[in-house]
Amino acid sequence: MPALEMAQDTGKVLAWLRSPGDTVRRGEPIVEVETDKATVEIEAPASGILLEVSARPGDVVPVGRTIALIFEPGEVPARAGAAAAGDGPASAPAPAAGGAVKASPLARRIAEQHGVDLSRVRTASGRIERADVLAHVEALKAAASAPRLVAASPKARRLAAERGIDLAALRGSGPGGAVVADDVATAAVPAPAAGARHGAAAAAGVGSVWRIMAERMTASWTSAPHFYLVREVDASRLVAWRERANRDPGASGARITYTDLLVRLVAAALGRHPNLNASWRDGAIARNAEINVGVAVAVDAGLVVPVIHRADALDLAGIAARREEATARARAGKLRPADIQGGGFTISNLGMYGVDAFDAIVNPPQAAILAVGRIAERVIAVGGQPAVRPTMVLTLSCDHRAVDGARGAEFLGTLADLVEEPLALLR
Repeated sequence: MPALEMAQDTGKVLAWLRSPGDTVRRGEPIVEVETDKATVEIEAPASGILLEVSARPGDVVPVGRTIALIFEPGEVPARAGAAAAGDGPASAPAPAAGGAVKASPLARRIAEQHGVDLSRVRTASGRIERADVLAHVEALKAAASAPRLVAASPKARRLAAERGIDLAALRGSGPGGAVVADDVATAAVPAPAAGARHGAAAAAGVGSVWRIMAERMTASWTSAPHFYLVREVDASRLVAWRERANRDPGASGARITYTDLLVRLVAAALGRHPNLNASWRDGAIARNAEINVGVAVAVDAGLVVPVIHRADALDLAGIAARREEATARARAGKLRPADIQGGGFTISNLGMYGVDAFDAIVNPPQAAILAVGRIAERVIAVGGQPAVRPTMVLTLSCDHRAVDGARGAEFLGTLADLVEEPLALLR
């Protein structure tokens, strides 16, 4: 189980994209894992045969624990794995490497009917027969019906006892699959009446991405003391910059958006104000070594934040190309670990939805997030006279533990200056 972010302790296996015995290539996605940021596809670290898959969909696994092994073609596994998996005696031989499981046609048909993975069936003869599969099925049924000690937090046990809920019937969302208080509270919510089911249908269909977003935003809102700074800026030169850039988009051919321009300007402002490129961690302010800017992207399943790494070192065409690529993967549900790692600051732009201004919630563990409203023609004072100019409202949300008002205002002032005179950045 890889560590996809600094504060990650566990990862939840959602689905295996390849089966035990399959030949995989290095860099090929083989498993979907859920972290507290997003759902990502984990790529094979090497080419070979995928075997000894020990983590099933739904398992919450500590970072660093082995969840599968990849063997060279023809290589014999170092251990049978039977005793560890609980499927039979340790002396039973493992299936042949390369996924060449020896089994009779009848055994294969019965295994398919019962959803049995033949690579986990152990037999003394080395060839799996009908009786071996049936014995394996009975062993699984016995193990499932046997009493077990449910891992649960003390609060979860107390709530379950008070509400008469069987902990064994719940799927835990805590470390190692432990049942936590939220799992009990969710199970205690009564089912909606027939007339209310239509309204509850959407809630029942909430997926993992939405749940992750909800949990992260709740944690941020309840733990980080937020404050907000608002600045309306003249966007005349920003509009002209985008028009000029799209006339010559460069080799990438990516369409330049206002978000791309803002990523470039925010990266420059962060370079001048490193206190905003930081987080509150273990009672101290920790500055980030790189300027990595996240861009909030709305997908069907919820909200994800792919990261544009080293944004300060990229030209506008490079930023646009990376943003387009990451956004496409996010909307296809194909984010990679590198796409969501290392973000130090986030931009959330709702201008394309006609929103004038809004307050965003800080994306933990970051210190700040920039909320961007639409560009609209408004009457402002120019040289003491009223004039119509395209303006936009920028709202900076800050975690007061890591940023104070003065430092936040200095950053926002620098950013406003760059928006109103972006060519100063290019000189």
